[in-house]
Amino acid sequence: MVDWLSLSVPFAYLGILVGSLATFSSLYRKRKAARSSSLEPWFPTHLQRDIYLSLLHLDPEPGKDKPPTVPDGVLKAALLQRATEDIKRILEVRSAKQALSNLVQRGSVGDDLWQRFLRAEKEIEAELRDVVEEANALQANWGQTIFQSANEMHHNATLRAKLSEIQAKGKRDREWWDQEKAAIQSSFMKELGEDEKDGVKPASASGTDRIASDEDAVLVEGGGPAASGASTGSKGAGKKRKAKK
Repeated sequence: MVDWLSLSVPFAYLGILVGSLATFSSLYRKRKAARSSSLEPWFPTHLQRDIYLSLLHLDPEPGKDKPPTVPDGVLKAALLQRATEDIKRILEVRSAKQALSNLVQRGSVGDDLWQRFLRAEKEIEAELRDVVEEANALQANWGQTIFQSANEMHHNATLRAKLSEIQAKGKRDREWWDQEKAAIQSSFMKELGEDEKDGVKPASASGTDRIASDEDAVLVEGGGPAASGASTGSKGAGKKRKAKK
């Protein structure tokens, strides 16, 4: 005969163990979900998505039953801007994933940051699927090429931003150089004025007078016009004296 009483003890132990593990797992999952939902989002509010959805679901005007019709071109442009913002976020996630995983493995950052990152990845995946569905609804097979166009728009905007930054930096450098140039010129003119006050010009004038006196001395010593006239006069006087004798 089977002793059910002795068998009930291990079964009861197993039932209590399984029930406690299931309860702990359920509570842990609920707590983890509540904690992840209370975490700060990785990205700010998706403004382009909100604009597209507001254009897609306009409220009717007062006194009218139907909402105003938005042209397809406006909706396509809004959806393209939404896809461009998604491309930007995808690039940010890809560039940060490897570094963040290394920091988590080393214990340099907490698990909350990693949970925020994983949540952002899931949101981006859902966003991409939604954009593809909206693009195919607006135009057939547009979902296959919309992100290619959005990627080109993103690169164009990045290049324009860099070009504007370079131009602004060049303008600032030009203004700085003009100021330095004006300061150098003013200091140079100030030094010239101080040299004039200290008598640099009179010294040059005395040097000119000295050169002129040296030239006169050379003329006298070399027998210039004055010396030749004097010798001619003395010779004439001597001839007259001889004639009288």
